[in-house]
Amino acid sequence: MATLKEPKTVRIDVRTSSEVKLFLQETAQACHKNVSEFLLDAGVTAASQELADRRHFVLDETGWTAFQQALDRPVQIKPRLKHLFSEPEVLD
Repeated sequence: MATLKEPKTVRIDVRTSSEVKLFLQETAQACHKNVSEFLLDAGVTAASQELADRRHFVLDETGWTAFQQALDRPVQIKPRLKHLFSEPEVLD
């Protein structure tokens, strides 16, 4: 992935309401950034978090075999886990 330090050669246009624009300007100023820097940093961070569990990973043949075996194992009943999920949630 390209880094934020590389030269910026492409423009992204965003439409919003005047209230949201003002909010973003105030927030960017509080972070000592301009709106473009703030939105770019926030967007890249959000995109990275969104894709974190979908990233490509590579295993050697031994690792791949172990991974497949783990996926193919029969389901095991976990009494303590079953009990945990049967109790009311803490935040309810």
